[in-house]
Amino acid sequence: MTIKKIHLLIVFFAFQTLFGQDSFIESKKTAGYKGDFIPELQSTKDGFSFLVLGDFGRAGEYYQKEVAKQLGNAALMLDSEFIVSVGDNFYPNGVASVYDEHWKASFNDVYTHPALYIDWYVALGNHDHRGSIQAQIDYSDISRRWNMPATYYSRTFELEDGKKLLLVVMDTNPFIPGYQNNELKYPRLKDQDAELQKQWLIETLDTDDKAVTWKVVVGHHPLYSGGKRKKSQDTIDFEKQFADVFDTYKVDAYICGHEHDLQVIRPKGRYTTQFLSGSGSETRPTGEREGTIFAAAEPGFMSFTLNGKTMLIQSIKAHDNSSEILHSIELKKD
Repeated sequence: MTIKKIHLLIVFFAFQTLFGQDSFIESKKTAGYKGDFIPELQSTKDGFSFLVLGDFGRAGEYYQKEVAKQLGNAALMLDSEFIVSVGDNFYPNGVASVYDEHWKASFNDVYTHPALYIDWYVALGNHDHRGSIQAQIDYSDISRRWNMPATYYSRTFELEDGKKLLLVVMDTNPFIPGYQNNELKYPRLKDQDAELQKQWLIETLDTDDKAVTWKVVVGHHPLYSGGKRKKSQDTIDFEKQFADVFDTYKVDAYICGHEHDLQVIRPKGRYTTQFLSGSGSETRPTGEREGTIFAAAEPGFMSFTLNGKTMLIQSIKAHDNSSEILHSIELKKD
């Protein structure tokens, strides 16, 4: 157990003592066990872990609070380094300013588990674009954990074995043609230079750092879906714009949301695996398409644990104070 995890445990005990929370329960191996730990949640040797949440900001309604509790438990168990949000952080119309009540109702008052006071790397969804994008950027200077330095950005993390993870966060909204002619909903999109962002994306992925073993891109809109937007023109257009780019630059994982479910898809002949984690609060029916590895219409999130050789991704259901690993998949390096 790391020093960091020991500190988190001490804080967690203190919160229980002060606020009368349920007793700390030891991890169980029994599937379906209802408690404060997630059964069978796994890590890799010398693992570097992060969690992925999407489409969550609903003032604690739907399943948001249940998901938040299990997200905290997973962060503690995996000693997570950070959390990724794939966008639609605030429904239905983003935030108006850094003083908007949504910051309290949909973020600070919901994600209260001590283990969630780590860095959140945040992408923008279409609902966020209906409000002030600048407010979400500026909130990075107010909140210790909220990180959005720009509408798109990248971070590089060193793993314990000396290898590196390149995390690239896109703003996918300027690439959705249907949004461009809707100034009522998306008044600021006309100011975004999509081609400049795409050029930046390619230059960032085309790194000459030989230690970069894993490349992960984060965006809101999916390349593929078996859900509501399976045949959506927006999805078809986005695939045409980026599927080949991601394959060319050996992007290992594309992480997204927009659909309110959990999906893992890698079409035949593709290098990049898509991980869709958009059920941070509301869910809707899903389904399959060519290349579907997993799909579930359940509230939850995903965990990513990696070292220089393997990346383990687990899809976690969170509901009614219970949790369950619905699916696990491992990506490997030679």
